[in-house]
Amino acid sequence: MRTNSKEAIVDAAVYLFNTKGFSGTSIRDIAARAGVNPANISYYFQNKNGLLEYCFTSYFENYLHELEKGYSLIEDGARVSLKKIVQNLLKYQFRDIELTRFILRELTLDTQIVREVMSTYQVKERYLLKKVIERGMRTKEFRSLSVPYIILQLKSLLTTPFLNVQYVNEVLHLLPHEKYFVEKYCRELDRWIDTILCEPSVITNRKAASI
Repeated sequence: MRTNSKEAIVDAAVYLFNTKGFSGTSIRDIAARAGVNPANISYYFQNKNGLLEYCFTSYFENYLHELEKGYSLIEDGARVSLKKIVQNLLKYQFRDIELTRFILRELTLDTQIVREVMSTYQVKERYLLKKVIERGMRTKEFRSLSVPYIILQLKSLLTTPFLNVQYVNEVLHLLPHEKYFVEKYCRELDRWIDTILCEPSVITNRKAASI
């Protein structure tokens, strides 16, 4: 048994939820893989739904923390802040790619816990992204575009590597779990922000200032 049985339970649960599905995984399956007594799961999480809720809460608390760190740079400019948000979120998701994949897959279902997440964590995420993008438009850093659609495009870019691994590999010839993928993908999203969102004058002025 691992010293940290709670961590072992979570790791085992995420692996099994990904491979067998939430409904197809039993408490005994999780306990066996984690090397703990099933009573340990009841002690820490009460039941399987409690374990699922813990996974969601832990994931999104840390996710929002990374988003807020990027948002805190907004006084340095919307472009700087948004790039840092994207970089932070990508690196956070790649640090625990299995948990990320499981959470994003669960979000495609219409369940009570998903509705709760939508009404709390994702509302805050949308609010902060909206603030940064609108700030960029006011300061003429960003083009005047549809804010909701920009958020949808950005979210798609952030989630696609985890939900469509094989398709991403087919298009980019890289697998998302490879370390190099994170670095390359961050650079490409930087370029997306510069070419799709930013006013051309902003990029031109920055290039001139760096000479």
